[in-house]
Amino acid sequence: NLSHCFNLQYFSIARNKLTGKIPSELGSLSNLQMLVIQRNSLSGVIPPSIGNLTSLQALSAPLNAFEGSIPDALGKLKRLTFLSLGPNKFSGTIPSSIYNLSLLTALAVGDNQLVGSLPPDLFHFLPRLQVFQFWKNHFTGSLPLSLSNASELQQLDVSENFFTGKISTNFGGLPHLWTMGMWDNNFGGGEADHDDMHFLDSLSNCSSLQVLELSINQFRGMLPSYVGNLSTKLEILGFSGNQLSGEIPSGIGNLFNLVYLGMTNNIFTGTIPSDIGNLQKLQKLLLNDNRLSGEIPFALGNLSFLNTLYLQNNRLEGNIPSRLGNLQNLLELDLSQNNLSGTIPDQVFGVSTLSISLKLSRNHFIGTLPSYVANLTRLAELDVSENNLSGEIPRDLGRCLSLEYLYMEGNFFLGPIPTSLNSLRGMQIIDLSRNNLSGQIPKYFEDFALTSLNLSFNDLEGEVPEEGVFSNASAVSVTGNNKLCGGILELKLPKCNSNESKKQQKMSRGLVITISIAAVFVGVTIVVSFLLWWFMKGRKKQSEGSLLKETLLKVSYQELLRATDGFSSANLIGAGSFGSVYKGILDETAVAVKVLNLLRRGASKSFAAECKALRNIRHRNLLKIMTSCSSVDFQGNEFKALIYEFMPNGNLESWLHQNYRQEGLQKLDLLQRISIAIDVARALDYLHHHCQEPIIHCDLKPSNILLDSDMTAHVGDFGLARFLPEITSPSQTSSFGIRGTTGYAAPEYGIGNEVSTYGDVYSYGILLLEMVTGRRPTDNMFDERLNLHNFAKMALPNGVMQIVDPSLHSAIVSDGDEATVTSSQDPTHSRNGGRTEECLKSLVEIGVACSMEAPQDRMDMSKAVSELSLLRDILLGVRIPRQTA
Repeated sequence: NLSHCFNLQYFSIARNKLTGKIPSELGSLSNLQMLVIQRNSLSGVIPPSIGNLTSLQALSAPLNAFEGSIPDALGKLKRLTFLSLGPNKFSGTIPSSIYNLSLLTALAVGDNQLVGSLPPDLFHFLPRLQVFQFWKNHFTGSLPLSLSNASELQQLDVSENFFTGKISTNFGGLPHLWTMGMWDNNFGGGEADHDDMHFLDSLSNCSSLQVLELSINQFRGMLPSYVGNLSTKLEILGFSGNQLSGEIPSGIGNLFNLVYLGMTNNIFTGTIPSDIGNLQKLQKLLLNDNRLSGEIPFALGNLSFLNTLYLQNNRLEGNIPSRLGNLQNLLELDLSQNNLSGTIPDQVFGVSTLSISLKLSRNHFIGTLPSYVANLTRLAELDVSENNLSGEIPRDLGRCLSLEYLYMEGNFFLGPIPTSLNSLRGMQIIDLSRNNLSGQIPKYFEDFALTSLNLSFNDLEGEVPEEGVFSNASAVSVTGNNKLCGGILELKLPKCNSNESKKQQKMSRGLVITISIAAVFVGVTIVVSFLLWWFMKGRKKQSEGSLLKETLLKVSYQELLRATDGFSSANLIGAGSFGSVYKGILDETAVAVKVLNLLRRGASKSFAAECKALRNIRHRNLLKIMTSCSSVDFQGNEFKALIYEFMPNGNLESWLHQNYRQEGLQKLDLLQRISIAIDVARALDYLHHHCQEPIIHCDLKPSNILLDSDMTAHVGDFGLARFLPEITSPSQTSSFGIRGTTGYAAPEYGIGNEVSTYGDVYSYGILLLEMVTGRRPTDNMFDERLNLHNFAKMALPNGVMQIVDPSLHSAIVSDGDEATVTSSQDPTHSRNGGRTEECLKSLVEIGVACSMEAPQDRMDMSKAVSELSLLRDILLGVRIPRQTA
């Protein structure tokens, strides 16, 4: 009956719930001027009879479910000024007849499935266009050359298509343009001249421009300085996801009306311009995933409206400016994966508006997590993982009642897990792995709706709960806590001793008695110690022998002679530049006796120095000294020896190379190699960054890495090298490579440079590549033109599997479309083969990064520890996937 309304001029059924198709009878309304059918659920095709509406001036049909082709009959509507057909499900190409509607001021077909390219003369045919919306389709080709003549154009949006080519349009003739959206295409010339962004110069004439979004394209080259000359009305500026390089122009601070600035995922270098602090209206600042360096500008603290600050994955250094505490509208702060250091300012935890996330992971922060964290009562995600934080987990963390994701892994947190965390009932993921936490696992975790709980590699003890998250072996990890027992069978922990529960029941009563006895004992000990000190003080001598007698329990030359069967060759387990190492038995305990070569200049000096140094240097991955001997042998010659823990699994050299066949050893699997690499990296990180003064090893190589019964690696010979005169006096020469062994020594040592921690990092990189490839750096295949570093580097990124140790190939077993990696020691370590190949590739990348020729280009050991720990977690399947912004 609607078809009988011959005089109908305006027909609107917008914003209803109408379904079905457009009746073809609608074409009989010859006087209809406006047809508004948007925001319904209409479907099917638009009937060709629509071409009969010769008086129609506006057709608005977005937000329906129309499909099929856009009817060619629309080209008959010569009076049409407004045509909006998207979002819908139209497909095919745009009929050429549409481009003949010369009165059109708005052409909007965004969010369909249209294909094809745009005619070069499009804007000549449609000279009155003000709105051109072709976003989210499948258009290809380049922008029409006639775009320069679209003098009335206000909105240009071709985002989310497949347009290509260099933008050579002169936008100077588009004075009314206020929106320009080109993101998510393939724009960019990719030419050697790298002037892809030259068109920005003409945009400076577009004085009405408010939105310029060019993200996710292929633009290359530098961002020109005249970006600061763009319209001061600009509110949104996006360059993310391109290949732009060079420094961020300082003039960007002139765009004082900016609300959004996105420059992520490029190759920007240099520092963050301080004049960004002038952008007082800025709400989102995204500079992550670049190569920015220097310190975070204090001026960022002026951005009082900022709600999102992303600076992650750059090379920023220094401390976090305390003025970031002024950002009292901040919802997200991500500073992760940089080289930031120092303590985390209390002011950061004073930003109580933080509600989405606070991410500070993978930096070098030290100190404790302050109690001010309690201010973050709205925070959903806290990530301080992979730093050097220490102390106990603050009880006040339990006041962050909105917390859902907590990542604290890879630090030095100690003490028990606070009972106050019981209040965090909204938690979904908790990762406290790789710390020094002790005590029992809280039972209240059973009541949480956790999807993942990682407590691995701590010092937790007692019985593992069995309810809640603990009932799902794939959701909980307690690996590396040797004192745990019980739990579900899948965790494969030892059964708990039934006496343990009884002991715990008696604990409170016994505690009172114990404290009383301890108090008396401490008092007596203090008195006796004072008397003993007073007595020994009078007898103290200043000779080296008496010094050692006070600090280390000594053994005699005769005892060592007997312990090693007269230093027989049968007990000789190693020989190096500092002397020979023998296996011995002292008091029914196996030990390693290192007899110093006193003919070597400086060895006597190094002996006393190492004893003094090792007294204060303790780390689980450094070879522990047990005692010493300073005496004379039966011929009257001076004799000095150090007695270490005996490492029953020998050195890494034997496990990596041919000796394993002779000694009945198995080849190391990938998981073991990564674990050993982490142990060595942690030892070096400790020597370089956590001793009173940095200690340089100078001779890191597989034979200096010892393995205990659990295959934990211990670095040996670390306390000798730095005290020898060849180290302290670089001008002196020596037949031994005191600055390293051939193949492992840093290249700068060969030209006389002083030793440094960079040299150790180089040696570590070569060691890591040797562990992956199975090739020594002195292999016959290497010469002056090709070394192990270059050999590995050339294999990246796709040829790694051709250079890895053949024994690792045998661990990747194809099975249909899947592959698994199997640990020779633990069949429960089966993992996805694709994941294994990615881990091998990452290992080579780390090895190459550590062994760069230029010292300043080498990866820091702290970062190496973080990267390798991440790889091991991924291989074990205990790493929790992160959501990326």
